[in-house]
Amino acid sequence: MRSRAWLQALRPMRIASPGVLPIQYLRTPTRRSPILKQIIARSASSSSYTAKARTASSSTPASRARAASASKPSTPSTPATPAPAPANPVLDPQAAILPAATVADVDPQLAADIPTPEASSSSTSAASPAFAAALSGNASGSSSGNNGAAIDWSSSFHGLSTTPFSPETAAVLMQPLDPLDIEIKPDGIIYLPEIKYRRILNKAFGPGGWGLAPRGELVVGEKVVTREYALVVHGRFIAQARGECQYFSEETIPTAGEGCKSNALLRCCKDLGIASELWDPRFIREFKKTHCHEIWVEHVVSKKRRQIWTRKDGEPAYPYQAVKAGSRM
Repeated sequence: MRSRAWLQALRPMRIASPGVLPIQYLRTPTRRSPILKQIIARSASSSSYTAKARTASSSTPASRARAASASKPSTPSTPATPAPAPANPVLDPQAAILPAATVADVDPQLAADIPTPEASSSSTSAASPAFAAALSGNASGSSSGNNGAAIDWSSSFHGLSTTPFSPETAAVLMQPLDPLDIEIKPDGIIYLPEIKYRRILNKAFGPGGWGLAPRGELVVGEKVVTREYALVVHGRFIAQARGECQYFSEETIPTAGEGCKSNALLRCCKDLGIASELWDPRFIREFKKTHCHEIWVEHVVSKKRRQIWTRKDGEPAYPYQAVKAGSRM
């Protein structure tokens, strides 16, 4: 009676899934009686439950599916087909405006003479056309060759070793130096001041009979400026040399340019025999022994002591002052 009443209570039951059966009927195989088999068969025939096939997309969580899709390499998409041009395109009102004229359209020769950044960076020593034209000048105001053409002293060697100077001029150029004109640096190097070279050239050729022609632009480095010059005498090329001078700030670059020119002048004068004794080792030793000596001096600011060379008839220049013999140590 008890089992039959319990079975009648379960008849109207609609099982949506086998998983909702009481746990006691699934716990042990011994309780799987014919009554359980009838309940399962009836639930399968009368229930609206339909089992769905398990697929990878349904069984995989959404977060795991996104991670898997992110790890897979993306395939290149098919390029989109360009849209066809409209039948009646809209005209741009600015398309009919002509481009502005350039210097090359108006004057091609003038455009070729204008330096460009590429040309200036590729060559720093070559003279520009305007610079060469300024040196050559015109036929009436510049030196001319045998055919009457102007000479470009930025690159010309016109008159080199054609005719020697007169004996009187050669005597002035190669005359022995006066010991009073020679100076000595603190490190022991003897030299002739730059103004002495100019006086000798003026005495030999006359003021205006000689000159220095630049053979390139001024090259400014990190701490030094350089420029090449040519010494021209009476319309003849004599010598060329590159001068150099150090500078300490941008404000002193013009002054360094003048020092560069003076340095090139004394180097060019070596070819004329001016002050040739300064490069003679025997003369240097004899001059230092006779007219110079090495003394102890003290720096006025730092009070450091050292030995420097100076002339016997002169005093050490600032910032040094002579130290007495008894107070060296």
